[in-house]
Amino acid sequence: MAKILILNGPNLNMLGTRQPEIYGHTKLQDIEAACQALASELHMVAECAHSNHEGELVSLIQQASASFDGIILNAGGYSHTSVAIRDALALFSGKIIEVHISNIYNREAFRHTSMLSAVSDGIIVGLGANSYKLAIRALSELLSAD
Repeated sequence: MAKILILNGPNLNMLGTRQPEIYGHTKLQDIEAACQALASELHMVAECAHSNHEGELVSLIQQASASFDGIILNAGGYSHTSVAIRDALALFSGKIIEVHISNIYNREAFRHTSMLSAVSDGIIVGLGANSYKLAIRALSELLSAD
């Protein structure tokens, strides 16, 4: 049974109240519960983690290599700035799906570039909270193809 880590970065703990016109009204806890239910349905185990701290995200990614087959990562603002997170992902031996709730390409120019995309196996952008479910399905397909 594949084991996946769903990792969320800064400010994602504020989903549901933070700029709902961009990010919607769904709370992170609800997203995590839906992800765990779908993963179970697809015969996978999903663990969820959140941190507002770059170094903690790096540590979680480094530790994931020992026990996870895949990572779904919404690094929030760190997607556009963190070489450290990018380098940690590059060391991960499993599959990686990068997720963005909003469409980063129709927002501010600084959001158009992700430091993480080059080391990800796939990217899901702009489909709201549903982006996570799509990422789980994609990861399931990628892991079953190995």
